[in-house]
Amino acid sequence: MDSQAPAIAVLTPTLAALIAFLLGQRNKVFCFPVVIAGLLIALCACFACLRQVVEHGVITYKLGGWAAPRGIELKVDALSGIVLLVVAVVALLTAIYGMRRVTEETPDKVPAYWALFSLLCTGLLGIVIAADAFNVFVLLEVSSLTSYALIALGSSKRGTLASFQYVIIGTMGASFYLLGVGYLYLKTGSLAMGDIHEIINGRDLVGGATLHDSSTIKVAFILMTLGIWIKMAFFPLHGWLSNAYTYSPSTTSCILAPLMTKVSVYLMLRIMFGVFGAGYVFAHLDWSQIVVWLAVVAIVAGSLLALAQTKLKKMLCYLIVAEVGYMVGGAWLGTTEGLVGTAYHIVSDALMTLCLFIGASLFWRRFKTHDIDSLAGAFRKMPLTMTGFALAGLSMIGVPPTCGFFSKWYLIRGAIEGSHYGYVVALLFSSLVNAILFFRIFEKAYYPANLESADHHDHGAGADDSPHAHAVARPPAEYEEAPLSGLVALYAGIVLIFVVGLFNGPIADLLRQALPVLSGP
Repeated sequence: MDSQAPAIAVLTPTLAALIAFLLGQRNKVFCFPVVIAGLLIALCACFACLRQVVEHGVITYKLGGWAAPRGIELKVDALSGIVLLVVAVVALLTAIYGMRRVTEETPDKVPAYWALFSLLCTGLLGIVIAADAFNVFVLLEVSSLTSYALIALGSSKRGTLASFQYVIIGTMGASFYLLGVGYLYLKTGSLAMGDIHEIINGRDLVGGATLHDSSTIKVAFILMTLGIWIKMAFFPLHGWLSNAYTYSPSTTSCILAPLMTKVSVYLMLRIMFGVFGAGYVFAHLDWSQIVVWLAVVAIVAGSLLALAQTKLKKMLCYLIVAEVGYMVGGAWLGTTEGLVGTAYHIVSDALMTLCLFIGASLFWRRFKTHDIDSLAGAFRKMPLTMTGFALAGLSMIGVPPTCGFFSKWYLIRGAIEGSHYGYVVALLFSSLVNAILFFRIFEKAYYPANLESADHHDHGAGADDSPHAHAVARPPAEYEEAPLSGLVALYAGIVLIFVVGLFNGPIADLLRQALPVLSGP
């Protein structure tokens, strides 16, 4: 299996999607086991890929035996191996959470939902290990088209509108990326990332110069970067994100929120260093100061927008905008520690966001509203769920020994190494805002509301703030814990938050092996 692991990781969810849809036409009870089996096999394959990288270095898989640039290659190094494993783990935990929720929220669309869910995993896994710029676009569109459909499958009218908005903006991002790939092909005659990198940074046999001064290469870099920034919701290109993640079915938001933006950040790193090269990005273009300041604005703006929200999922969505600013700024600092912090934060933020969105979705299932005020007394009404949510919130704030603390630690070290103290201040400001946001929720959840206040929130919540606005809120004093499947997914994520935090040293060392040293020109 090890020699075929990269192909198995990508193709198994595709096969599971087909089987789940066909069997689901006869009996929808078969859909979930098939998807889970596919994700488990993909997870084992992803683990095998990472183990091979640790033991033997970078691995390359040639589809059909054809080598690049004529054939399609899958490449796994330490960075892509870690991200590949994170995608598989998050997808599996989200599927476990959705075991009951998919049937409850989309009872008439279960086969279609699980098929699309599995295809989404195919797209995300493929993006991570594809070594061809055009195939990355194809897989980017596979993940995007399935995410549009998964959002629209909900019963909320606002979810349908959010999906349409996402389609328009997402198509713009994909078009920019594809145009950039076209410009690269015009100049280099290749689509293989490694081949393009060698052509751009190699010496011309006639003139003895590189392609660094080519305006075509510069336009390609701008277009591809802009397209990826739209996909990752980098401020101010974030307009699609909050509605898409808030008004979608809960299982959809629980997989999109942790993975779509983080895989896009990974893709940005791959384009910057695997296609154009650190020398071109930092020495020739020298735009790092501008982009880092844009990231500072994104961090501050995302934090302030989150502070202004009264709906839990909306608040979490704007925290994602701030977290994207973390990672873009860290990548463009031009320091090794900043780059390690960005890669490490891809892992930690995926796990934190997963747990927070699972918690928020379990709260919605219980209280039928996303209003933060509805969480009054939640520690008494849903103690296990609220405790798990609180632990994820503490990690988002940056409390040791969670992974959230160490990712910020590496980012701050990178900023100090690069003498960009504005970025340090933005990170500290964002952490302070996170503390205010989550401790406000903890306080609300610890103290029970009086009956009059509870009735006001239950009946006064906006009727359009969820996919199930017609549902009637249950009595606030009633004790009801979340289903076992939801708690298993939530606490598995919490355990991983602490594991990744406690083993931050080996993870960071592994990342340093894959990431370029940027201290020199």
